[in-house]
Amino acid sequence: MTARQILVLSGIILLIAVLLSSGCMTGVPGERARVEMTPEELVAFVQDAAYYARETGQATALEEFSKKSGLYSKGDLYIYAYDFDGTLLAHPYEAEQVGGDRSDWTDIRGLPVIRIAEYAASNGGGYSAYLYPRPEGGVIDEDAPDTYIPKIGYSCPAGTDWWIGSGIYITDLAGDEPGEYPPVVDTMISLVESGVEYGRLQGEDEAFREISNRTGMFVDAEGHYLYAYDYNGTLLAHPYLTESIGESLIEREDPFGMKNIRALSETAGSGGGFVVFIWPNPDRDNRLEQKIGYVLPVDGRWWVGSGVYLSEITGVDTSLPALPP
Repeated sequence: MTARQILVLSGIILLIAVLLSSGCMTGVPGERARVEMTPEELVAFVQDAAYYARETGQATALEEFSKKSGLYSKGDLYIYAYDFDGTLLAHPYEAEQVGGDRSDWTDIRGLPVIRIAEYAASNGGGYSAYLYPRPEGGVIDEDAPDTYIPKIGYSCPAGTDWWIGSGIYITDLAGDEPGEYPPVVDTMISLVESGVEYGRLQGEDEAFREISNRTGMFVDAEGHYLYAYDYNGTLLAHPYLTESIGESLIEREDPFGMKNIRALSETAGSGGGFVVFIWPNPDRDNRLEQKIGYVLPVDGRWWVGSGVYLSEITGVDTSLPALPP
């Protein structure tokens, strides 16, 4: 066996070890194969695939990454590949998209998923968050809005001109109850639900006062807080942006071009749900970071929301290293 073959075999052994130690694959025949992983194990999985690509060459790696039952494709867990111009090179569930420019593809809320993952890869690798549908019956339907749920991704370079990534649904993170959200996300959802109830029972004036109170019931010990807007994007209550209350932020745009307040308002107007967006993190010197938000309507005039920074789930600093060019 050559030294190159030994290196590739070592990488495959590492992959198997990661899958076994991660909590493995669950499911029954005919159903979706579910993989439980920690964020750290997701990083190891992607980095091992990058190692495999460097050792076997791009052509062999792309062929392997395209297989639904290959070394790097196990149900919900799989590798996808892009070049740095946004062209999809390999994906086990999106074969019809391979060769196309996906650089402007957004999730159901308008988050530019590919550009953010590519930016992380171009900076040596990093986490991202986004909404994405689950593969069901060997098919991913990006046109089915009700199937999108939050996902934690990791991307890194596989060569000088291409990169790879993978992701794990937040309901599949190891250490949590299967099918449940991480505790910090559950707590955030409960905060939003309690704000809706309070607003409906106490009326908007009292609700706005309490939401804007930094020592009130809607700011917890970990610094999570509630905010309120109307559907035109006018800020109605916020414990930390009091100087902007009464101002419309509907056109506020992040460095990747997403109008996050518009996305949050439209989501609340359609009944509520998750939105992933970019926002300054005061615990990290106000550096920009992705946030998993959750919003619900209170009535026909206003809505409330809250969010959890990606670093709270991964346990590492996930703020953007610098503004994109």
